[in-house]
Amino acid sequence: MRFLIQRVTSAKVDVEGKTVGAIENGFLVFIGVCNTDTKEIADAMVKKLLGLRIFRDENGKTNLSLKDTSGSLLLISQFTLYADCHHGNRPSFINAGAPDLANALYEYIIESCKKEIPIVQTGIFGADMAVSIENQGPFTIILDSEEIVKKSSQS
Repeated sequence: MRFLIQRVTSAKVDVEGKTVGAIENGFLVFIGVCNTDTKEIADAMVKKLLGLRIFRDENGKTNLSLKDTSGSLLLISQFTLYADCHHGNRPSFINAGAPDLANALYEYIIESCKKEIPIVQTGIFGADMAVSIENQGPFTIILDSEEIVKKSSQS
């Protein structure tokens, strides 16, 4: 699972010319799912996401989390985070999760975040979306479950 997180002062997502999700001050998170992902992996990724301390405190240090700042979330499914560009110039997406699995885990992540964060907005799974952001910093972080979740063979 991959999360591409952008700290934003505002973000919105439109589908067919209509805004379906919009936030101010928070994280825009693009979520990529692969076929080996599970709810347990999603839980670890959400925990890491919500614990990230990348907002400035009173001393200007990136020391505050989303909860500390009463920030919002805009969650958007994006299978292209699993693009494989090793061969040729046309990306392959064979590593992206099958639509049923990806949608189920995306919905699971949304519900998990709603338990912790008051304002959670979303895109529409599988839709052609137009995303507008004002990235603050800019501050962009990639979380990859390969790095976040310990391998069972290492346990």
